[in-house]
Amino acid sequence: MTNDHVGESARERRKLGEDLEVGRLGLGAMQLPGPGVWGPPVDHEEALGVLRTARDLGVTHIDSSDAYGPHVSNDLIREALHPYPPDLVISTKVGVIRDQSKAFVAADRPQQLRDQAEANLRRLGLNELDLVYLRVGGDGLLAPGPTPFIEAWGALSNLKTEGLIRHLGLSGVTHGQLTEALLEGPVVAVQNRYHLLDRSSADVLHTCEELDIAFVPYFPLSAGILKPELDTSQLPPGVGPTDRQKRSLDTIAHRHDASRAQIALAWLLHLAPNILAIPGTSSVSHVKENIDATHVLLANEEVQELTCIG
Repeated sequence: MTNDHVGESARERRKLGEDLEVGRLGLGAMQLPGPGVWGPPVDHEEALGVLRTARDLGVTHIDSSDAYGPHVSNDLIREALHPYPPDLVISTKVGVIRDQSKAFVAADRPQQLRDQAEANLRRLGLNELDLVYLRVGGDGLLAPGPTPFIEAWGALSNLKTEGLIRHLGLSGVTHGQLTEALLEGPVVAVQNRYHLLDRSSADVLHTCEELDIAFVPYFPLSAGILKPELDTSQLPPGVGPTDRQKRSLDTIAHRHDASRAQIALAWLLHLAPNILAIPGTSSVSHVKENIDATHVLLANEEVQELTCIG
C-alpha cells in the first residue's frame, strides 16, 4: 500500500468554542447503564473501569445524558472521575426523557429543559455544563416535541446566558433546523446519526465542516451491526452490511492488522477534520480497542473505497 496517508489528524485535538479543547476520539456513555439503556450496569465495576481506562488512555471528551439509565450514566461518571481533571469535557443532552415504557420521548418545554439541565448539574456534581445538546426529532428516531424548534432553542440559550451552560449544540437536527439555529446564535457542535452504513446527515456534516462546527456522529460503529460475529441474516432487509461492504472492511482491516470497528472509526476520523467520534461500550477491552483506532492511518484510496461503499 502507498504511504500517501490522509494525515495524522485522528490524533489531533480540536476546539469546542474558543475555550475548550478535546481529543478527536472520546467516549459515549450510553452503553454504561443496563440493557436497553435502563437501570444499573450489569457489572458496576466494569462500567467504572471503562470510564477510568478511557481517562487513563487520554480521553478528554465524554458524552452523556441524564436520560441514560435514567441518571445512571451521570452517576457513574461522577463516581469514577470526580473531582474531574481540568481538561475533561463532559457533554450532555436535554430535550428527551424516559417514560414508563422505557422509551425515549421528547420533553422540550422551557421548564422541562431547565429541569433537565439542573438534573445534569446535580448528578454530575458541576456548577456549569461544558456542552449541552438540544435533542430534537429531525433524524426520525425521536418524535418531535410540542415546542416549536426555535422556541426550545431560545429557552436553552437563556440557560447559557444564566451561566448554567457554557456551550450549546444540536442533536438529531435537519439541515434546515441547523440553519435556523445559527441565525439566533453560535452552535459549537452537532450530534447526528452518521456511520459507514448511514450517510443521511451528509448535508449537515458538510455545512458543519464549512463553518468549522464540530460534527459528533452518534452510533459511529453502526450500533454494533458491523461486528463479524453478528448474524446479519436476522436483521431487517437493508439494515446490515452488504457482502461487498464486509469484504472491503475485512480486506482493509487485515491490511492494518485492525478490527472492523477500528477501521470504521478510523474512516470517520479521516473523513473530515471536524469529526469527533464518541464510540460507546460497556467493556474495558473494547474501550482500549476503540482508542487504538487513532493509530490506524488510512491511505487516501482506502478512505475513498470505504466512502464509496456506503
